[in-house]
Amino acid sequence: MSMDVTFLGTGSAYPSPHRGASALVLRSEGDCWLFDCGEGTQTQLMKSHIRAGRISKVFISHLHGDHLFGLPGLLCTVSLNSTSDPEPGVKCVDVFGPRGLRHFLRVTLGLTGSQLLFPYAVHELEPTQDQSPEGGQLSPEVTAERGPPLPQERPGRNISLDASDAYFLFEDDRFVVKAFRLFHRVPSFGFCVHERDRPGRLKTELLKQLGLKPGPLYGRLKAGHQVLLENGRVISPGEVLEENVPGRKVCILGDCSSAPGGGLALCREADLLVHEATLGEAHADKALEHGHSTPGMAAALARACGARRLALYHFSQRYKPEKVDGDGDDDDDVSELRRQAEEVLRDDHVEVILAEDFLTVNIPSRRTKPSTS
Repeated sequence: MSMDVTFLGTGSAYPSPHRGASALVLRSEGDCWLFDCGEGTQTQLMKSHIRAGRISKVFISHLHGDHLFGLPGLLCTVSLNSTSDPEPGVKCVDVFGPRGLRHFLRVTLGLTGSQLLFPYAVHELEPTQDQSPEGGQLSPEVTAERGPPLPQERPGRNISLDASDAYFLFEDDRFVVKAFRLFHRVPSFGFCVHERDRPGRLKTELLKQLGLKPGPLYGRLKAGHQVLLENGRVISPGEVLEENVPGRKVCILGDCSSAPGGGLALCREADLLVHEATLGEAHADKALEHGHSTPGMAAALARACGARRLALYHFSQRYKPEKVDGDGDDDDDVSELRRQAEEVLRDDHVEVILAEDFLTVNIPSRRTKPSTS
């Protein structure tokens, strides 16, 4: 089963000629999930190999414009490219994000008279007081829903922090998805996408020796069911299946200067940890003042949770992509950000990836269980 992450925008604050605003897509077997949607994301999608119409879920980390302003336009563009009215039972686009996101979409789509040709639902995460300074907390009066739902809007959930110090978003037969708290100038969230373990491969040679030919019975065994042979013997899946393939884990963090609470546990042994690195170590004080991280801070979290790979993104626009000539200032050399993270991780065997717009990172299948120590 294929899985990859494509970065659509890796810059902070605003889109520039060199970097789009924050957005990335996680793909798995045709499903596309969008994480953040800064201004210009729909244009970035058009330049990429990803079809906007395949996006079925959207995750917004926080309510700053460089992570959110592109969402109404993207939804409208997808709708405009639809060719007919939705049929009964058409799949609903689920949008997850902080409290206030439902009101934001209701107002922007309503004021502009935007008529989507598909239903959507907004599921809001209830922030806690320790996710931002007091001045960054949005009051219930500001975020309260006003007016009736739009015709295309379906009821969404209000999700609170649970006993495990996480936000349970949803699960299906392939994934369990949760969110966790981050500290920023406004409440911010990270997202953990954990793939379920998958059945191992069938031992086809053994099956042939048992007299079982390829066909529907192979499928039953693969699905975990026993099979009765003509001679009366019962074959259980455990006899003819290799060990389960451990599920992969991708953790995507929004803007933050720390991760209070249960984020570290959720990110443990992530196959890919996507973490912002807005400014280099020379500007650490400024990064912290604005609720952001440096490469060293991102690397420290990767080391603490035992991540296999660390992808840095959300760079200040002062850092040009490696293929673009800068002004010669070593402090503004984006490759220096990778070096700073690698310095922290030099003894941990963690690969550091410097994300650029349209970079696709493959998440290979695991063949062995990760340690649980």
